[in-house]
Amino acid sequence: MSFSISGKTAIVTGASSGIGLAIGKKFADQGANVMFADNDEKALANELDKLSEDDNVRYFAGDLREKLTIANLLSATIDAFEQVDILVNGARQVVASDPLDPDDGSADTLLNQSLLPTLRLSQQVAKRMIKQSADDEEETPAGTIITLSSIAARRTHPELLAYSVTSAALDQMTRSLAVALAPHRIRVNTLAFGSVMSASLKDTLKDNRAYRHDIEEHTPLGRIAAPTELTDAAQYLASDASGFMTGQIMTLDGGRTLLDPVAAPVH
Repeated sequence: MSFSISGKTAIVTGASSGIGLAIGKKFADQGANVMFADNDEKALANELDKLSEDDNVRYFAGDLREKLTIANLLSATIDAFEQVDILVNGARQVVASDPLDPDDGSADTLLNQSLLPTLRLSQQVAKRMIKQSADDEEETPAGTIITLSSIAARRTHPELLAYSVTSAALDQMTRSLAVALAPHRIRVNTLAFGSVMSASLKDTLKDNRAYRHDIEEHTPLGRIAAPTELTDAAQYLASDASGFMTGQIMTLDGGRTLLDPVAAPVH
């Protein structure tokens, strides 16, 4: 079966850099209509000014922690492309935690910036998918939701406590929404990454050769993935080729989860 997503419309969040940007560009290259969304308008404009000359690319800047911004993003997508078939929840943030400090605010930060906006956007997009497919034949797919998560959900790294908890919550969100939305012909899956050269990891590794070596040493394939290596997996989940796959946590980690060290990096 083909991995074609040509003619479909996708919203991709966290799309001004790194993994989200790579997925958005891949989808656009494959003929999908893509709404690139991020809170960093300047970065979006810098990355997408040339792409925006194409009829199948738009971008939207706003803070998705605000419910009104989510509604505006969905409205902008419908205005531009008339429908939405794919949602990629690509906004991710890594924040270090002090697991013994009751005043550490990292959990509040990540729950409010990663988990809750992802859940709310998924719910609103799902409602739109259900509405626009109401008159379709029963067997016709109504849409697919893909969330980017991390293998931190399954590993133990105390200094990334909040990130690990948020990642685990996103995985469980995927499973719960998959069951709830299956009767509506909407599939929900997650891509759980190991070490990928995202914007945040690139900043972390700057002038820190030891940290990079530590990551590579604990990854069986011995390297950090490029964002573009993960775009084919995202396209697979977005396409009808994965039509019988829902509620799954698809892992791309270079073999990292095959090893046990508690303190090895899982960024």
